[in-house]
Amino acid sequence: MSTPAVRQADAPVLDVDALLDDRSTEIIVCCGSGGVGKTTTSAALALRAAERGRKVVVLTIDPARRLAQSMGIEQLDNTPRPVAGVDPAGGGSLDAMMLDMKRTFDEVVESQASAEKARQILENPFYVALSSSFAGTQEYMAMEKLGQLHRDALADRTYDLIVVDTPPSRSALDFLDAPERLSSFLDGRLIRLLIAPARGPARLMTAGFSVVTNALGKILGGQMLRDVQTFVTALDTLFGSFRQRAEQTFALLQADATAFVVVAAPEPDALREAAYFVDRLTDDHMPLAGMVVNRASPSARTELSAEEAITAADRLRAGDSSSLTAGLLQLHADRVRIIEREQHLRERFVASHPGVPTAVVPAMASDIHDLDGLREIGEALAHQG
Repeated sequence: MSTPAVRQADAPVLDVDALLDDRSTEIIVCCGSGGVGKTTTSAALALRAAERGRKVVVLTIDPARRLAQSMGIEQLDNTPRPVAGVDPAGGGSLDAMMLDMKRTFDEVVESQASAEKARQILENPFYVALSSSFAGTQEYMAMEKLGQLHRDALADRTYDLIVVDTPPSRSALDFLDAPERLSSFLDGRLIRLLIAPARGPARLMTAGFSVVTNALGKILGGQMLRDVQTFVTALDTLFGSFRQRAEQTFALLQADATAFVVVAAPEPDALREAAYFVDRLTDDHMPLAGMVVNRASPSARTELSAEEAITAADRLRAGDSSSLTAGLLQLHADRVRIIEREQHLRERFVASHPGVPTAVVPAMASDIHDLDGLREIGEALAHQG
């Protein structure tokens, strides 16, 4: 495997404090593949911003609820909760919340429909299933909640910075596509077909349409088909607002007030996903602030190479098979090789994306479970090199 011509040291450094202190930045979106530390990074950025004087709310979509635990909150829900223990010296504040997918969907319906129409939709069995488990609903509602928070923040200046921890999707790109996917579903041919009887006169109930509905009735069951028809008919009046809101949220993500931070781990799959995401953000003209590489192995702080350590270990074992020193030398060699592998992966990313500012966070000695741990992450993010 050839060594990339571009060294990792050649990559521009992500100036985290400059990003957090920039009052024109109103939204920071942390994104990346699953299991790379997006939640911890989001919480650390939010805490550091609050202690530097920003009024911050952090929105997580993490089912493991690690954010609530690290911030000392018994339970997060769809309402922002103040985080105790934030240093007030800078005049900032920090609230945290966790997306309630169904509650957010309910709020959209309640805000856009009459009381009677909203009741019909909310009580419909098909709506209950859609709002709780339909593929892409979580991602769509994450963006919907972001839009709500941003509108409210502009109205009363409750917050001047929103930090978003994006969903742990199978693909890191899902949340960008979710608004269009849900809109496409609601605008799909089958949905339009089911709405048609309620929209037009009885003559629309042609023989062909009767064949289709009869077939669907046999597949889905008569009651379920009626539930679906009732749901899509009631929701039809709201469809325009769904698409409009999706377009507004997408525009918000493209605005200069938004900054994307791609989070990765020093692993091939995570960095490959990060590269896809950087390319996608660039293609969609979305403002990329930079990348965070989490859990990097600390430097070995020695000139002893892996090859030299293995050679010395072999010599010691030749004279004493139980040599403790030989075992330590082997551990050192393994560690150096891990460091070299991670460095090669980061250099390969830099070679293909030389303009992406990067911050590297070393692996911590223990799991992050409180504000002090988040502060430690924040310090590591801000002080590179």
